[in-house]
Amino acid sequence: MPIQKIILHIDFDSFFASCEQQFNPLLRDKPIGVIAQNGRTCIIAASRQAKKLGIKPPSRTFEALKIVPDMIFVPASFQKYWQITQKFLNICKDYSPYVELFSLDEVFMDITQTESLFGGKYQLIEKIKERIRIEIGEYVTVSVGVSYNKLLAKLGSGMNKPNGIFEITPQNLDQVYQKTKLTDICGIGERMALRLNKLEIYTLLQLRNYDNNILRIEFGNAYFQFLKNTSIGKDGSAVIPYYEIQKIKSISRSYCLPKNEYDKRIILQNLYELCEEVSIKLRRLDKKARTVSFYLSGSIKIQKRKTYAFYFDTGKEIFKHCLDLMREEDFTNNYIRQINIWTANFATKNNLQMSLFDTPKNEKLIKIVDTINNRFGDHTIRNGFLLHADKLTTVPNGYMADRYEREKLSKSLN
Repeated sequence: MPIQKIILHIDFDSFFASCEQQFNPLLRDKPIGVIAQNGRTCIIAASRQAKKLGIKPPSRTFEALKIVPDMIFVPASFQKYWQITQKFLNICKDYSPYVELFSLDEVFMDITQTESLFGGKYQLIEKIKERIRIEIGEYVTVSVGVSYNKLLAKLGSGMNKPNGIFEITPQNLDQVYQKTKLTDICGIGERMALRLNKLEIYTLLQLRNYDNNILRIEFGNAYFQFLKNTSIGKDGSAVIPYYEIQKIKSISRSYCLPKNEYDKRIILQNLYELCEEVSIKLRRLDKKARTVSFYLSGSIKIQKRKTYAFYFDTGKEIFKHCLDLMREEDFTNNYIRQINIWTANFATKNNLQMSLFDTPKNEKLIKIVDTINNRFGDHTIRNGFLLHADKLTTVPNGYMADRYEREKLSKSLN
């Protein structure tokens, strides 16, 4: 009989805000909201004190001030947060070689083979918490979920926040599922929950007992299997160490505009800039894509996706495909607030035949531009369409997830 795994999901509590309070004693024990440095009005993180008063990201700053007039707003500093994450990873790797960086503020750990070396799983967790207090600071805390797979460990980390520990076992699974919302499960969003609600499925236990044939017809084989596995607490995915290179399935970028934007040119300039960011990642990975998707959200929502018969890796090409998909959409007199661009279906560049547009001259020019941008910062050299456009200041939450960033991370920690 196989040994039951012991998986931890360690999740920072109010991470960005807690980091700011740790760095600046004047912010401690006060309601603060972390906002982006480009002036956007969305609160991307709130301190525990702000959350207790009813502030929940992504609230708008003016909405927060109505609830908490003395709310303090702090510009985000992702480099500082990344420094904390690096220190945290250095702590975790002392207790298991299997540490998976899930995002900037959360990791999975497989301690099946190591927990006995530290007196057991709870003693191991307390040692990590104590080292965080000593090496990072007392205002930065974590909540920990413990279970026999990643799905339930992640669910458990949210059950006893802040600074708590919660274990989900086969014995208490049904009890936990009775009070678990569908959207508490990683992989079930608001829209999917609404589709399940239309089938009169409101709990995971109802999902477990629902007719399989109806679920399969409604959601397709792949997602049906995910739903059924989730309903019985089954997840076979392994904890993959952060230093191992994984196969990248998609590259995306998203951006929240500083204000409700009606000017179509400004909207398209921001879309172009995101296409450039995606293309830079593609080329760093020596990949080309043939699927592109974009999403515009505001007073109107536009979402388009298409898979082409050919591959591409430049921002100009990706933007052109977006424009082609956008031709039938008219958002005159509507504003846009959120922009997302997404690419998938990759192939290694060296394995592809050169297209008519991949001339040696073009390839050489792109390499020169990439070299300059790598040295002086992305968007140092930009397309003429972006003349006078503001530069984006996006730093994606999970930006270390691709091969390029993982290699940098591995080098910095070794």
